[in-house]
Amino acid sequence: MTSMSARLDHVVLWVADPVAAAGFYEEAVGLEPLRVAEFAEGKVTFPSVRVNEETILDLAPHSVADRMRMLPGSADSAGRPVNHVCLSLPADAFDALRTRLQEHGVPLSDIGHDAFGARGEATRNFYFRDPDGNVFEARHYDE
Repeated sequence: MTSMSARLDHVVLWVADPVAAAGFYEEAVGLEPLRVAEFAEGKVTFPSVRVNEETILDLAPHSVADRMRMLPGSADSAGRPVNHVCLSLPADAFDALRTRLQEHGVPLSDIGHDAFGARGEATRNFYFRDPDGNVFEARHYDE
């Protein structure tokens, strides 16, 4: 690890239907939904799902793209998913996620081995897409 203690706070994903996306992440991926009722009531701009105590995924509807003015061209990213987001899990949670995704009929890649990441070589990994086409990798490392 470096001396810098930066952590990943959130990733914003463009989604067609934030409520449906939150349902997918809750039911198929096992993440805790946040602010879904508030979004449905028009009180907040988007809901989120919690990855862990420090990291969330924001589920931004394409309709907010015009308000994305933090940098020139930010609004132009709407509908362009990132290459992929990787979830690092303990081995038992990795197996449980794969089972849950299969139960929900989510297409999965084959299991890969020795993929390099932030913690070195991962023991196993696989990929899947959410309903909006965002690609996720799930992996675990030997502890």
